[in-house]
Amino acid sequence: MAAPNLTLRQLHYLVALADTGHFRCAAERVGVAQPSLSAQIAQLEARLGVRLVERGTTTATLTPLGRDIVQRAQAILADVAALEESALDDPMGLSGTIRLGVSPTLGPYLMPRVVARLHRDHRALRLHVREGAPDDLLHDLAAGSHDAVLVQMPVIGREFTVERLFREELLLAMAADDPLGEAPAIDPAALAGRGLLTLSPHYKMSEQIVTLGEAVGAPVLRAYEGTSLDAIRQMAGLGMGLALLPSLYVRSEIRDGDDVIVRSVRGKPMYRELAMAWRRRAGRASAYQQLATIVRDVERSIKSIV
Repeated sequence: MAAPNLTLRQLHYLVALADTGHFRCAAERVGVAQPSLSAQIAQLEARLGVRLVERGTTTATLTPLGRDIVQRAQAILADVAALEESALDDPMGLSGTIRLGVSPTLGPYLMPRVVARLHRDHRALRLHVREGAPDDLLHDLAAGSHDAVLVQMPVIGREFTVERLFREELLLAMAADDPLGEAPAIDPAALAGRGLLTLSPHYKMSEQIVTLGEAVGAPVLRAYEGTSLDAIRQMAGLGMGLALLPSLYVRSEIRDGDDVIVRSVRGKPMYRELAMAWRRRAGRASAYQQLATIVRDVERSIKSIV
């Protein structure tokens, strides 16, 4: 008897297994029991007549052919998502569901106001927001897990449409008693010899800070690498180093009298460029363009608040 035809569910399970490297974790991600996921992968292998996964005691490793099949599966799932999106595209406004991936260095300080605006003006839209590291967001966007993402530029990939949103200034944070704080703006030369705190290299903002440090002779303190903006801010408040923090974070989280003070950098202020990206093949380009406009407007409204 011939094996059953392959299904989109099987391809979805295979991609989840490739992402997690573990049957249990993959099953949790897709919301099924592990035996069900294992059975579907086995049926897929039987249908294709090849071994896709090397099964270990704790991990699942793709075979070379399995890796090729995963790439094809990701493209197929992305095309199916684009087909579904095109049927939902509403030229008169935002509707349906949009799965938006957001960097944790941006989402908490911008998205609450974006969601409030959408709830007020576009009640037919259901926005599902999930945070993730920038590289993971773009990987999931390409695989179809996200419809669009908010990330720092540059965004690499010909398969993406990239819409610039806004520039966000990076401000220098230091302990409240740091002598540098006596100046209203910090001369870059004054940073020589001072240690800079930063996030892990997975964040493009970290690359910017490394570049600045090299230009002014301020080493990045990799021994104190932070896992969040809050962690960086707390270390700066303890006098462990200087931190460059995005202005949206500063407006949201830092107040007069806190353990840190914030100053701009004189001469050439540092900025990061934020963008929204989506797959070129997606059928809801007009909806994503409209969402990008709303995000841009919300950022301007926050900036205008004194």
